[in-house]
Amino acid sequence: MTSPTRLARGRIDKRQAILDAAFTVFARRGYTQACVKEIADEAGVAKPTVYNHLSDKESLFRHTLEAAADAVLAENLAVVERLRDPGDDLRAALADVGNRLLKVCCGDRSRALRWLTYSQVGGFPDLVETVQSRTSDRLAEALADRLARLSLAGRLRPCDPAQAAEQFLALLVGPLEARTRLGTRKVPAAETRAVAQAAVDTFLRAYAA
Repeated sequence: MTSPTRLARGRIDKRQAILDAAFTVFARRGYTQACVKEIADEAGVAKPTVYNHLSDKESLFRHTLEAAADAVLAENLAVVERLRDPGDDLRAALADVGNRLLKVCCGDRSRALRWLTYSQVGGFPDLVETVQSRTSDRLAEALADRLARLSLAGRLRPCDPAQAAEQFLALLVGPLEARTRLGTRKVPAAETRAVAQAAVDTFLRAYAA
């Protein structure tokens, strides 16, 4: 007899498989052209199974973008952890973090998430805030915490860590958005490293101890 724990685990796994498949299909087709049958086929489940987990296409879309946003955030938070122990060379650590954050930003999941969010802003205007609160806002909070600790340790000058985090991210994302043509052009690795280095140079001119 299957235990309740295994049944619950199986349901969670199946739901995640549906959300992963839905993101793949929505990214490929867009919201309007995507159909639940294609999502079910991609997930390897029957169409009614999708409706058992998520009641309709709109609910599926919302939960799919929320799950993708959480996945992107997890990648970014793992990068920011590098600043928990930056070592003796703070400039190098910041450049490494900046470059890795840009890699996440340029990744397929992050690019598709932005495209789906912006392309459907007319039908789902609240999703912009939902995705932003789960990605850039929480990333900024985590980065502010790291920068605050560096300031207290005397490695950065006394500052408003939230403002410092906002400005560091702006120095990274602003040039990247221009270079990627709002996500339509792939940026070579050397170019992302150059953006990260320039961001760190400017940031440390303002915030170095």
